[in-house]
Amino acid sequence: MKPSFQILIIEDEENICEFMKRVLTAQDYKVYITHNGRDGLSAISSQCPDLIILDLGLPDIDGVDIIARVREWSSSPIIVVSARTHENDKVLALDAGADDYITKPFGTSELLARIRTSLRHSNRLNTDDSVAIRPYHALNLYIDFDRRLVSLGEQPIHLTPVEYKIVTCLAKNSGKVLTYSAIMQEVWGPYIEEDTKILRVNMANIRRKLEANPGAPQYIFTEIGVGYRMLDG
Repeated sequence: MKPSFQILIIEDEENICEFMKRVLTAQDYKVYITHNGRDGLSAISSQCPDLIILDLGLPDIDGVDIIARVREWSSSPIIVVSARTHENDKVLALDAGADDYITKPFGTSELLARIRTSLRHSNRLNTDDSVAIRPYHALNLYIDFDRRLVSLGEQPIHLTPVEYKIVTCLAKNSGKVLTYSAIMQEVWGPYIEEDTKILRVNMANIRRKLEANPGAPQYIFTEIGVGYRMLDG
């Protein structure tokens, strides 16, 4: 029997709340709903949900501010569900600490898949510390973090140290969108310039090594204007 995870929805549109509650309850999730940021923050503190679904356009507190506040003390996964489609809104939410971003309207299958991915990679689901460094395996790509080995099928893949750091950063967060800024700070440190050219050049080299068709990647996907997402492993 699968564990029953608690999900908090912070959303001011009643019809969307009811739709998500119906879908999630049918999947045996325990669902709580609040309709503004103040009550949402209170519920996060009191209920300690396993996952938070958050709208950015709340009547009292902007969703990005809520993300920043929650990240001061909680690592619970946060999935933004918003009508804001501008790239800058996505970047701000993800850089503030959101784990994923879905734009409205969205389908049931997409919502459930994003929730499963976020829970699978959250500390609440992976309570064993060894899980954090388990090998990455998706399709034919295999990454052994302990041995620093990357292979496609039986073929070892040689990556430069920088390329390896980029790939492992994405692989350890597979299924999640990482902004350009987050990847660059992880690989080159906090004082790297904001110009993404160095990252894009390295990514082009990585794709030539990992992808059968770099123009139609199977493993590392570009979120235009935002960052990259690696196939969930």
